[in-house]
Amino acid sequence: MTQDELKALVGRAALDHVVPGSVVGVGTGSTVNHFIDALATMKERIAGAISSSVASTERLRARGIPVFEAAEVERMPVYIDGADEIDARGHMIKGGGAALTREKIVADLCERFVCIADASKQVAVLGRYPLPVEVIPMAAAQIARRFAAAYGGQALPREGVVTDNGNLILDVRGLAIADPLAMETEINQWPGVVTVGIFARHRARICLLGTEQGVRTLAFD
Repeated sequence: MTQDELKALVGRAALDHVVPGSVVGVGTGSTVNHFIDALATMKERIAGAISSSVASTERLRARGIPVFEAAEVERMPVYIDGADEIDARGHMIKGGGAALTREKIVADLCERFVCIADASKQVAVLGRYPLPVEVIPMAAAQIARRFAAAYGGQALPREGVVTDNGNLILDVRGLAIADPLAMETEINQWPGVVTVGIFARHRARICLLGTEQGVRTLAFD
């Protein structure tokens, strides 16, 4: 199967984790696009969705799925989103679609994070994929220097990208993230950082992994 076919496979499989009658948390990216298309087949059985990006909101509405603002919902049963990398404990790197801040906001409203990904995203140690960090523009150079000093990482602005929040994305290369929770906690304290793309506090509880043999379900304690 092609990578796109694997993404479609896990997108459809995620429907089993949607709670009928509920509002569904919906992430961003190419794998999530397949989930949104699948979700449209049961749109009469859900109350609607809360989206983590303008792009996902547009796709949901185009398929007739109501989209609510985050302020309208206190709690949701599930958030379904992809990952750029996921480790053996459900820690992830996210932000390839530049929506990491809104993704964390929506994930925080949900009781359970279900990650949908193809097998290429599974890693032993996070950091092979460049770590996205959303930053206030005036702090970008300062934060890049801090990554070099603290972690030996090379942080470069993502060319031509402005987030839905009007900020910049730094992509940090050369990292091996042995303790994702500690690193997430530290970087989030740096002045000018809006959000770092380590999802350790909001890690996945389930991962639906698309493989040549079908969908593998990984559950994390």
